[in-house]
Amino acid sequence: GKIYLTMFVPLYKVIIMSKSKIKLSKSQNVKAEIRHLGVFIEHVNDGVKLIAEQYGDIKKDIGDIKQTLNSHTETLKSHTEMIGKLAVDMAIVKEDVEFIKGSLKKKVDVDEFSALERRVALLEKHR
Repeated sequence: GKIYLTMFVPLYKVIIMSKSKIKLSKSQNVKAEIRHLGVFIEHVNDGVKLIAEQYGDIKKDIGDIKQTLNSHTETLKSHTEMIGKLAVDMAIVKEDVEFIKGSLKKKVDVDEFSALERRVALLEKHR
């Protein structure tokens, strides 16, 4: 008889049968096709499970990253407040230093004081 060509698409197998075997093998073909589809569905399910696991891990990682970011944000706010307080304190220190400079300019240094002491002592001796 004639030879017919049937292709199983999922596995790309070619089966060559004679015309007399077609009726017997049709039910076998259907069973084989169902078995191949079952394997394919199992493969897809495994892929979906893997993706679901990865999604769960990614979601957890994102949660951890958000928590870390929130912590860093709070730390940054705290540091910003500290820097603001330090800036105010530094302005006060600068004012105090300017005041002290002005006060020191009005005072006599040690060498000048020694010289004045000697002059006064000489003046008192000559009286």
